[in-house]
Amino acid sequence: MRYRTLSDGTTSFDVSVLCLGTMHYGNRTDEATARAILDRYVDAGGTFLDTANNYGEWTPDGRAHGSEGVLARWLRDRGARDRVRVATKVGAAKKDPALPLSSTPPTNFEGLSASTVDRAARASLTALGLDHVDVLYGHVDDLDTPLSETVGAFGKLQAEGLVGITGISNVALHRVVEARAEAVRQGVTPYGLVQQQHSYLYPVPQPGRTNVASDELLHYARAATAEGTHPLTVVAYSPLMQGALTRDDKPLWDGFDHPGTHERRARLRDVAQELGATPNQVALAWMTGGPAPVVPVIGPGSVEQLDELLGAADLELDADVRARLDAA
Repeated sequence: MRYRTLSDGTTSFDVSVLCLGTMHYGNRTDEATARAILDRYVDAGGTFLDTANNYGEWTPDGRAHGSEGVLARWLRDRGARDRVRVATKVGAAKKDPALPLSSTPPTNFEGLSASTVDRAARASLTALGLDHVDVLYGHVDDLDTPLSETVGAFGKLQAEGLVGITGISNVALHRVVEARAEAVRQGVTPYGLVQQQHSYLYPVPQPGRTNVASDELLHYARAATAEGTHPLTVVAYSPLMQGALTRDDKPLWDGFDHPGTHERRARLRDVAQELGATPNQVALAWMTGGPAPVVPVIGPGSVEQLDELLGAADLELDADVRARLDAA
């Protein structure tokens, strides 16, 4: 396993280059399977776990903190707190428990007001059984709350020692830049992480779409990290697009079904065959070994799937291979 340093300029720690996503723990992935995956991941050197307070609310019979509860029980039973870094998210749990969640308006998200951030963060700590969380993200940008209020709320949690590094997810680049500048004005530590959807495949531009890691964001993160005062790492969710890199029967997501996708997917598969690797492994290695600081979040549903993905952790692509992948 290889490792990468996460830092916001004040707090720093190392994490494995592959982060384990736990979105479906306690619903689609039963608890026994989740525990087996967690055990295997940690035994292989994995150290970065990703969850959210609304994981579980998406399902018809789900409830808030479902994934966090599974992690809490595993952390307690394994005595594993000192072996891992835990990230959770607030802001996208249900504002009205009687209404469904949706990623399109009306979303029914709780938002990122100061009072909500404080309450939700403390509730997640209770659900996780922790006295602090290593990373806390705003799950979805909240355009109805002043950035100064949200940034101040995250800074307050850091000052209390409840949060290590803060971050934001599903957000436009200009809002990241503005929030980080606002943090400096307030004298609090800026966001050190941005979690966006990112893959070897790219979607066509779509008005209003702000959840994808753009080239501009990757360049910004690279420059900020090289400068060193307030580094920024991109955490990439759904890097394998739920199997669409390897399986033609898996539908491509909205905006991804275009000629460039088919060319890049064919190139990925050709390179994987030449290297004796799988397309998923090559795609993850392409991401972790690139010029921008990126940590992909993998979400295997079984130990067998995890074992395949772990093969990407030590796979290094030489310059010629990267050039071929980038040229498609």
